[in-house]
Amino acid sequence: MCRAFRASEHHCETSKSWSLTSGAAVDDRSLWVEVVLLLSDRLQNCIRLCGNPFNDNDEKFITTLTSIVQSKQSWSLAFNNPSISTNLKPHHIEKLLLQTLDDSSFSSSLGFDLLIQICVQNKKALDSVLVVKLMREGGLMPEIRTLSCVLNGLIRIRQFDMVLVLFDEIVSWGVRPDGYVYSAVLRSLCELKDFVKEKEMICSVELNGCELSVVMYNVLIHGLCKSQRVWEAVEVKNLLGEKGLKADVVTCTLVLGLCKVQEFEVSRELINEMVELGFVPSEAAVSSVLDGLRKNGNVMGSYDLVIQVGKVGVIPNLFSYNALINSLCEDGNLEEANSLYMGMGAKGLLPNDITYGIMIDSFCKRGKLEAAVQLFGKMTDEGIKSTIYPYNSLISGHCKLRKLSAADSLFREMINKGLTPTVVTYTSLIDGYCKENELDKAFRLYEEMIRKRISPNTYTYTAMISGFCRADEHEGNTTRAFELLDEMMQKGLVSDSYTYRPLISGLCLTGRVSEAKEFMDDLHKDHHKLNAMCFSALLHGYCKEGRLSDALNTCSEMVERGINMGLVCYAVLICGTLKQNDSKGLLNILKEMHDRRLRPDNVIYTSIIDAYGKEGDLKKAFGFWDIMVGEGWIPNVITYTVMINGLCKAGLVDKAKILCKEMLLNCSVPNQVTFGCFLDHLSKEENMDTVVQLHKEMLNGFLANTVTYNILIRGFCNLGRVQEATETLIEMTDNDRVAYNFLIHGCCVTGELTKAFELCDDMMRRGLKPNRATYNALIHGTCLDSPVLSSGAHIGAPCGRTLLLEHGELREQGLRQVYGDRSVPPPTILFRHCPLALRISNVGSSGNYIYFMASS
Repeated sequence: MCRAFRASEHHCETSKSWSLTSGAAVDDRSLWVEVVLLLSDRLQNCIRLCGNPFNDNDEKFITTLTSIVQSKQSWSLAFNNPSISTNLKPHHIEKLLLQTLDDSSFSSSLGFDLLIQICVQNKKALDSVLVVKLMREGGLMPEIRTLSCVLNGLIRIRQFDMVLVLFDEIVSWGVRPDGYVYSAVLRSLCELKDFVKEKEMICSVELNGCELSVVMYNVLIHGLCKSQRVWEAVEVKNLLGEKGLKADVVTCTLVLGLCKVQEFEVSRELINEMVELGFVPSEAAVSSVLDGLRKNGNVMGSYDLVIQVGKVGVIPNLFSYNALINSLCEDGNLEEANSLYMGMGAKGLLPNDITYGIMIDSFCKRGKLEAAVQLFGKMTDEGIKSTIYPYNSLISGHCKLRKLSAADSLFREMINKGLTPTVVTYTSLIDGYCKENELDKAFRLYEEMIRKRISPNTYTYTAMISGFCRADEHEGNTTRAFELLDEMMQKGLVSDSYTYRPLISGLCLTGRVSEAKEFMDDLHKDHHKLNAMCFSALLHGYCKEGRLSDALNTCSEMVERGINMGLVCYAVLICGTLKQNDSKGLLNILKEMHDRRLRPDNVIYTSIIDAYGKEGDLKKAFGFWDIMVGEGWIPNVITYTVMINGLCKAGLVDKAKILCKEMLLNCSVPNQVTFGCFLDHLSKEENMDTVVQLHKEMLNGFLANTVTYNILIRGFCNLGRVQEATETLIEMTDNDRVAYNFLIHGCCVTGELTKAFELCDDMMRRGLKPNRATYNALIHGTCLDSPVLSSGAHIGAPCGRTLLLEHGELREQGLRQVYGDRSVPPPTILFRHCPLALRISNVGSSGNYIYFMASS
């Protein structure tokens, strides 16, 4: 627009100050003629100063405008056309108005209708009201569509009172309002929360014979919902059927309103009603109900809703979809979550990094690493950039399954991609290494965290404390664990029962139960709350030492502190009484459980049956079996297995076979341990042919494992069939220290000492550390091989270390790692035989050492 045009326009706007109720006087001439002449003057000024703004294309465009104005098409529809809205300029309006002076067929008001529409489109609704006022004073009547446009323009600038005033004037002009005008008035009444007058308006519409529209009711329902008067809105919706109206859009509005007042179940019923009637709910309505149901715990209800609306092609937004998948995964409904994920592509909804992250994390938490890795690969193939979160999930999943090598590879891969490990990443790895007793690696990662200024959190320290307490039974590790606790407290981190429990267990495992009790007392003095698991660790310590009275006192303390004694604590007590053969105490505990309305479960009954079965008291074992079944508990594979084990140990193999058949009839499939009971019994009976045959059957059924192989090796060794035992060891996929120990012992017994030492060497090459049983077997074999020791010569004072002769070179090795402080190692020297067999030629003692002089 040229500068003169703008100046003229500004003068026109500022020279008059009309208002709807001003009643400003006008010239006697027809108003439209005055306005057109004014516009003509402005146009002439514009042409004089800036040149003619019109061209051939403008003439064509004005012709198009003329056809729109003369038609009855909705103004909003016409101006939603981009070819109209983007090309329309003020001079087009002026030209159109000037043409009305010479065109007798062109109604004068139509040009003003267009001018009013342009005012509204340019957010000048008050100017449009002024033009309407001037038209009426000039004897011109705007079209009803124009009046509707003005009313809606006023609503957009929230001039609701002015809408009502203008509506009253429209009625006074004798104009019959249509549904759009009524809808605008109803919307204003809703915004003013005048629902009484709004309902009266709807009644008057019905009486005036105006065609009822669902839009009017939708406006009323929307207003009621906005004011949280949803049940009134529901009543209005229920009336629509009586009036012959279909509540499609209305229902969506009502659904959103119900969601705002947390009535999600009712909203869900309304959406189901819509789908059954063939209506398509909006994405917004579905997403709102979906999120509401999910957040209120009805996750499966949300899932069912997605399936229901999917039948009519509606899907929630990606945010709601991902949130639902996550909730399903958290609740353990992985199959449903996976079905939603698999169906996303068909619905036109593309998974993003969050979708993949949720699914990968869920698979990892449930040990389905193969599926998680495949999904991670698919995400990469689709070009979705990996974030730290799926890597954290994969690393954690591999660590939980003790696949630390794979976890470390992922850790390195993540760093190579430029991703920065978080405290979650390091904590997962530290926890994995601690559980595998690789404390050096765990501590190196901890130090790496500190160097990178990644602050360890409570979970990091808890993992390390648990690792040190679990490492072995030596005081040094427990001491280090307490040092970590102090360090944690100094950093201001909050410890909890999960931090304290391994410390309590660690003290109990090292025989320091009284210290564990003192530690717990100190925690209580400092107002720390301990849960039942902490007390169960103390109970286990007392029961392990046979201090049942202290254990019972601890139970009383738990009750006094308001800590519920659950099944775990009672199970520990029961195991303690069984170890002490205290049948009376067992019955008292079971009675106390009954009085507290706690029913022993399969685990407790199975432990009782197992204890009596191992003692050979099968009468009591079967007695508790009958009690368990009588209380409605179904024996599981573990229960059947311990009973079968008891029968086998008692030599009642035929009854054990009958029980195994019963087990199959009850759809409880025997496992490796079950068959291992038969293998163990048959091997002790030296029936190795049957053992080998049964083991082959287990191999065919993929039931053979390390334990079953160990039974075979032990059986062969006991019969002196060392070669067959060696072949069995070679067959094993996973080498096991127990298998090596059996074979080493067998070689020592049969006098094959050289082979025994070779096996020990092979064992260490495979990363298996010799333990007490290994050295005892080698010492025993060495003694048998020595003519001096085998003759019964007395060995001197107990020694604290052993001298090993390896290829002619003496070396000293501490036995603390093997025997511990509480054991006395045999007073002897071990030999690693050289190619030239070394023979023991002399024996002597000096202080705490026994020494052999060897000669070749």
